[in-house]
Amino acid sequence: MFLPDSFKLSTPSDCEIQVTRNFDAPRRLVFDAFTKPELVRRWLLGPPGWTMPLCEIDLRVGGAYRYAWRSEKDGSQMAMGGVFREVVRLERLVATEKFDDAWYPGEAVDTTVFEDMREITRMTMTILYESQEARDTARRSGMERGMVAGYNRLEALLPTLAGATT
Repeated sequence: MFLPDSFKLSTPSDCEIQVTRNFDAPRRLVFDAFTKPELVRRWLLGPPGWTMPLCEIDLRVGGAYRYAWRSEKDGSQMAMGGVFREVVRLERLVATEKFDDAWYPGEAVDTTVFEDMREITRMTMTILYESQEARDTARRSGMERGMVAGYNRLEALLPTLAGATT
């Protein structure tokens, strides 16, 4: 079952964007897809035409992550990173987020919750920005289109992981 219609983006407060997406896979597989570099680089690419030459994840409180993307079309690059503030295996991740070439002011904090709903996993990510201006800038950036493309790519990847173990 393909669940792209479950994608919802909202603004629950002046400084937040919340994204919810259901995936037709067990929570363990979805959590792994968000936390293992060899899996993240296969789906977290945004719109078509981008690659992820760098994906580093030190999954522990105080551990850092770093992502870098490259456009196949024009060679432009984008990179970001942050530090994990909370890691509860299979349930919750909290990490900072800051882009190298900041396109919104300040740093954001991402809280991602993975909810087990039998064979469906509901992922809810809440991004807390430093200001309403930063939130609104992010909202206008086209981030929604990139997220939809990435999550659809992840949904297609998950069945191939079903035999994998953690």
